[in-house]
Amino acid sequence: MRQDVSRETMERLEVYAALLEKWNPRINLVAKSTIPEIWSRHIADSAQMYRLSSHPVGLWADLGSGGGFPGLVIAIMAQEKGSPDAVTLVESDTRKATFLRQVIRETGISAQVQAKRIEQIGPLNADVLSARALADLSTLCSFATLHLSPSGTALFPKGATWEKEVEEARKAWRFDLEIVRSETDPAAVVLKLKGISRV
Repeated sequence: MRQDVSRETMERLEVYAALLEKWNPRINLVAKSTIPEIWSRHIADSAQMYRLSSHPVGLWADLGSGGGFPGLVIAIMAQEKGSPDAVTLVESDTRKATFLRQVIRETGISAQVQAKRIEQIGPLNADVLSARALADLSTLCSFATLHLSPSGTALFPKGATWEKEVEEARKAWRFDLEIVRSETDPAAVVLKLKGISRV
């Protein structure tokens, strides 16, 4: 992770990691046990999602951003690489939304925070839609029909039970699926979905 980004990007990621450690005891942004592994467990895991997308990207929307993974990492990388053009983070918890805005300010990156429920915001029409540790795949498909552009791609990282989730989701949804093995966890995958529609 540290080798393939510029010094400026690295500095922004370090500012972000320090803020996360500072805020986490108060608002539980990530599991306390994962704080020592911020770089491998959260930052590198999010950075791989950036690389899985075909750039350039117009709008990248991250649903249920929580502590900012992968949305803030995407926005930090966009600052250096010039893609995506815009990043929107959707987080209904106002304290977490405040944290996200603080990181955006202190790192000097460009991103917008929507502190509303996913179902309550107007269609985002995103080119890329991501959501990490937010909901099961069926629920994520329903969010994608609200906020993903017709030609867009959804990127959903999933843990060891991903096959069961795909099987369940296929009962209600049609989609083209590409399965990408996670670089950071041998049991995990990133599900790449296109053409999502109800059965």
